[in-house]
Order: sequence, then structure tokens, then C-alpha cells
Amino acid sequence: MRVFVSYDKLSKKEKRKADLKNRGSWGSVKPVDIAHKNKKAYTRKVKHKAVIY
Repeated sequence: MRVFVSYDKLSKKEKRKADLKNRGSWGSVKPVDIAHKNKKAYTRKVKHKAVIY
């Protein structure tokens, strides 16, 4: 029979196991925001590099 130990008294390793067990998955949802470029904004990047022969 396992004895109940409060979360505060668990070791770091045991806390990690408990956290991983309770944590759900995001599934197919990606939590990162996708930043789209403003097409009207001025860009300083060179569009075409000069070809040197």
C-alpha cells in the first residue's frame, strides 16, 4: 500500500514524474503564433544578388 505524500514534500524527481503524468498534450494544435510578413512594408534585403562571372 502506497502512503500519500503531499506534493510539497516530494523530491524533485518525483515532482517531475507527477507533473509529466498530469500534463496533457496539445495534439495537433501548435501553440506558437505564426507571424505573417507585411507585403506593403519596405524590406532592406537584396531580392536578387548580382551574378559575377
